[in-house]
Amino acid sequence: MQPEAGSHLWDAAEAAKLVAEFVRDRTLAEFNSDLLLRSAVERQLEVLGEALNRLRREDLDTSRRVPDLDKIIGMRNVIAHEYGEIDYEIVWQAATTRLVSLIPVLGALVDEAKQETGI
Repeated sequence: MQPEAGSHLWDAAEAAKLVAEFVRDRTLAEFNSDLLLRSAVERQLEVLGEALNRLRREDLDTSRRVPDLDKIIGMRNVIAHEYGEIDYEIVWQAATTRLVSLIPVLGALVDEAKQETGI
């Protein structure tokens, strides 16, 4: 694993955890009606996607171990560049179901990076 990979993985893992925290015990209706919640989730999905995009550029081998990497980066690009085109049902599904399996993968990769760097 490349030395920079750990910080990108940490950023991604923290963003994913925050999204999960933000949507915990919320419904789709609450999400759709709460601009502050949607904005917070969007921002953390941007951070997640950007961190994984940087990981892919700097450590392709490690990035290949992240499931749905291209979809995550793609969602980041839609959120960051096409504000009028965001499908909030897709964002909700990502936030409430997809991240559940992603968080432990990112956590394991962060732990691996820590072991390799001795931090």
